[in-house]
Amino acid sequence: MPELPEVETVMRGLAARLEGRTIVRALVNRPDLRWPMPTGLAARLTGSKVLSFRRRAKYILMRLDGGDSVLLHLGMSGRMLIGPNRPNQETPHEHVVLETDDGWRVGFVDPRRFGSIDLVPTDAEDAHKLLAGMGPEPLGDDFDVRSLSAALAGKKTPIKAALLDQKIVAGLGNIYVCEALYRARISPQRLAHTIPGARARRLVPEIKATLEEAIAAGGSSLRDYVQTNGELGYFQHAWKVYGRENEPCPTCPKAAAGGSDAAADAACAGVQRIVQSGRSTFYCPQVQR
Repeated sequence: MPELPEVETVMRGLAARLEGRTIVRALVNRPDLRWPMPTGLAARLTGSKVLSFRRRAKYILMRLDGGDSVLLHLGMSGRMLIGPNRPNQETPHEHVVLETDDGWRVGFVDPRRFGSIDLVPTDAEDAHKLLAGMGPEPLGDDFDVRSLSAALAGKKTPIKAALLDQKIVAGLGNIYVCEALYRARISPQRLAHTIPGARARRLVPEIKATLEEAIAAGGSSLRDYVQTNGELGYFQHAWKVYGRENEPCPTCPKAAAGGSDAAADAACAGVQRIVQSGRSTFYCPQVQR
């Protein structure tokens, strides 16, 4: 499933093409995705001017001049494809199409149909059932050492599980939590209530830096994810631990020795994979404590 950097990348691609444009034609090709489509969605979109975009966690909000926002979730296989509008154009699994006044076409393609689309009043976006109660955005000013420490105080769940809790921080996913914990040298198995203080001061900036670097790289391409221009993301090439089971992490003695020193081999068993809450966790026990 696309995580925050992938969703941010898609949102920026949509904003670059759609902000200030009028939707001259909207097509809805099926009545539902994960949930039923809003009643009369095509008619409500046709003629609307796109004012701006916002991302909240892993959701995209497209704000319209009529006072509504389109709430979009990509699900597991959803993609947004943008290109010049061509007559009789057909794309497999394309469920919603927007045609703009400057001759462009935006299609929502979702083969597995775990994505979703809804309409919500713009002035009540955060009250929507899918957004209500979420924690602060990890790239926002509200997410800092103090707020994270307060949210984790007294929690006896592992820090990996706590960071995936959308009520603690919004939008973090499995890949980037693994990477941020590695950068902060914190074990994913460490209990959350031990993080406030010095560990939180290491963790918060590493979460922000990991996400910012991933966004700059266009996200990480896994399975169906591509950017709105059809290009792949490249951050998977910068992963330090995720998906690297039994490989040396970049700071292990084995890596420093080029994998040829017997003492280094004994000192570092490489990246380990464990399962937490049904999700794969990758970490280096030599580095992360």
